[in-house]
Amino acid sequence: MITLIINPISGRARSHDVTRRVELARAALAAFSEESRIVLSERRGHVRELAAAALRDRSRMVMVWGGDGSVNEAGSALLGSQTPLAIIPAGSGNGLARELGIPLRPAAAIAAALHGRPRVIDAGELAGRPFFNVAGVGFDARIAWRFDRAPKRGLATYVRVSARELLTYVGGTYRIDCGTPGTIAPQEVRRALLVTVANSPQFGNGARIAPLAKLDDGRLDLVVFEEVSRFATICAVPRLFRGGVERIRGMTTQQIERGRIESDAPMAFHVDGEPVEGGQTLEIRVLPSALTVIA
Repeated sequence: MITLIINPISGRARSHDVTRRVELARAALAAFSEESRIVLSERRGHVRELAAAALRDRSRMVMVWGGDGSVNEAGSALLGSQTPLAIIPAGSGNGLARELGIPLRPAAAIAAALHGRPRVIDAGELAGRPFFNVAGVGFDARIAWRFDRAPKRGLATYVRVSARELLTYVGGTYRIDCGTPGTIAPQEVRRALLVTVANSPQFGNGARIAPLAKLDDGRLDLVVFEEVSRFATICAVPRLFRGGVERIRGMTTQQIERGRIESDAPMAFHVDGEPVEGGQTLEIRVLPSALTVIA
């Protein structure tokens, strides 16, 4: 039995798109003579509940049709199990799906899942919340909060929100402790634009914040961007897509297994683009070989 969970509002989906998604999924699975069950999520957190139910029912695979947030929920339910997660990308960034080489067209993604091989990857954890792609505080967390509250979804909205915040966002002061020699000393971080913890190289849409990050190396890449000037930051944005982000002045990257981010005020953060309200201390750790995916 394969359980396919569809998030009906992921990406730019409208009400009439749901029926088309269900019909396409049913036809694609039937073409491979697969016994399947298709369910729709109804609210935030529901994908996780549905994936947990599929695990209890001994589904041999859980597919999730949605964006990074839906993938995060399903992956969180499958952590530590041998039941593989397959992704049908339908979000604004699709960071993990892109890194796994999954086709962006739904029918092709379903076919790839049924023909693909299982691969075991790491997960990260920030303040007790698991993530599989990237998490962090600062600029990207603010974008996650704004995007989550936007009346419309999709890439155009994400770009618009990002551009607006790039003009107005003021970085915070963070103290970072990674517990190993040669790491960033707490006093060195001042007014960082962002502190990103990456399990995968990219935010999504090809924007690579941690080019050397690997999904299965047992480590996370900690990226700290101490802004030199806003003009320099704006000029550096193309490097996220063209390469060379590691040469941006003020950008430092190091590999860690655990760590801590502290601030004098409560910190908003995100896990795989999903906004979370946190406290003054956020603990970081890697969860090696935590999730089986179909790549």
